[in-house]
Amino acid sequence: MPHDPNEQFDHAVLDKIEQSPIGAVPGTPAYQDALKRLYATHQAYADADHKDGHVTARSLTKLPSFHASNLEEVIAGRLNPEHLERNAGIFDRYVQSLPADRRARAEARRLQVAGKPVHHRKHDGTPVHDIIHSLFLVPGAGPHPGLPGNYLYGSLYETGHAATPWAINVHDSDDGAAVFEAPDLAAALVKLEELLASAPFNMNELETLEFRLV
Repeated sequence: MPHDPNEQFDHAVLDKIEQSPIGAVPGTPAYQDALKRLYATHQAYADADHKDGHVTARSLTKLPSFHASNLEEVIAGRLNPEHLERNAGIFDRYVQSLPADRRARAEARRLQVAGKPVHHRKHDGTPVHDIIHSLFLVPGAGPHPGLPGNYLYGSLYETGHAATPWAINVHDSDDGAAVFEAPDLAAALVKLEELLASAPFNMNELETLEFRLV
């Protein structure tokens, strides 16, 4: 296999990004060319926490993902998806995982990311089915940086469409989005497991998992 003449320098650039408290590297042409290569190979992303900073994919592998704490019970068929942990609790755990100086910025996105609390409704005394919309957050980036801490967010949800009643979406902090539509809950859960296991990632890598960028 031919030796990559840039490999050693590119690894040094990754080290420099991780050693910098703001993910910065020199602005010289050699470093900027290295960044282009690292972004193209999904080894580095724009840092959500520092303007013009960068973050390495290998550093994001150390971060946890967040989803309903009882998701495995639903996947195993031991729990109805209506009983998945509420989004507020999932978002709480994400916020608490962040350094203290980033939590306020994350809290400012709570309504956008976690949505409004679901109140179980009744009609003439009969419980009404609430559309399932279960939050998850994973390390990564999209066309734009992620949320504070370099997180993408998304949800497993019911679409209301007969042909594809379940779907999964993924978002960055702006308008970057990807979606996977499933014919049933089982297929959606399999895809969600694949997605969670693949993090960290750039959203444009999700096409290999059959997601559609929108």
